[in-house]
Amino acid sequence: MNVKIKKRYHIKKKKMKEILDQIGEFSLLIPRKATVEIIETDENDIILINGESLLMFMGGRVVPTLRGAIHMKDIEKGYVVVDMGAVRFLANGADVMSPGIVDADPEIERDDIVIVVDEKHKKPLAVGISLISGPEMIENDSGKAIKTIHHIGDAIWDLEV
Repeated sequence: MNVKIKKRYHIKKKKMKEILDQIGEFSLLIPRKATVEIIETDENDIILINGESLLMFMGGRVVPTLRGAIHMKDIEKGYVVVDMGAVRFLANGADVMSPGIVDADPEIERDDIVIVVDEKHKKPLAVGISLISGPEMIENDSGKAIKTIHHIGDAIWDLEV
């Protein structure tokens, strides 16, 4: 499935400030002199930073894309670590189930944006919305913990601009 690009334009300073206020540690993705553009698509609008799709709008929030998460190197907040058995399911866009979670940021609350990484390489696999808190993700031995909204190989990942 391809994402259809409707419009592409440079971001205004006021909008840029709103975005920076919202993205916390991911503001490191936007260097001071960066060229920042928005691509309006038929899916979610994407924020290009120096031509790379590093952030996106999702349900009124600005969230990192997987490319953005990969650029961050070490993600210190909002991370969820899954065992290697979960990787193939996540690559197909599956939601994250509690039994596959080996670690999670204890500060994660329900409805937070999270970055799912594998336990072996700590590479980002998916971006999702937490359905339960970080501690519950680790404690629970059944049930869905994260709704996947973006994964490796999806239309956003494959977007070429």
